[in-house]
Amino acid sequence: MAALGGSRLRSMASRGAAVIRIDALWLCTKPVDMRSGADRLLAQVVHALGSANAHHGYMFANARATRVKMLVHDGFGVWCAARRLNVGRFVWPREIDATESIALTQAQFDALVVGLPWQRLPEMSVITRL
Repeated sequence: MAALGGSRLRSMASRGAAVIRIDALWLCTKPVDMRSGADRLLAQVVHALGSANAHHGYMFANARATRVKMLVHDGFGVWCAARRLNVGRFVWPREIDATESIALTQAQFDALVVGLPWQRLPEMSVITRL
């Protein structure tokens, strides 16, 4: 296996980013079976939201919130990616209607995929007590 140089790696990453453009992120709160592939996840999106829009990403978690999958419609087809944490769980909403979908900001998504409390980002960005 050959190592990639820094500039070549950045070039490949920028081309990949152009292919998988995500304009909106949706958190699908109903737990899913992580054996589900792109077709089954796509069917859940269409059933819950009516359609899967191009350049939208849809996040799913299993019942224990130990694994997540993301489905992205890029305008030509769908991408499906999975992530699990080595320790701990993803912070996943439990108190809301299981059929609901929540729009995420980029900062919330970044926090969610590393296991941070993404719902508390606004209050964590301001220090009010010493």
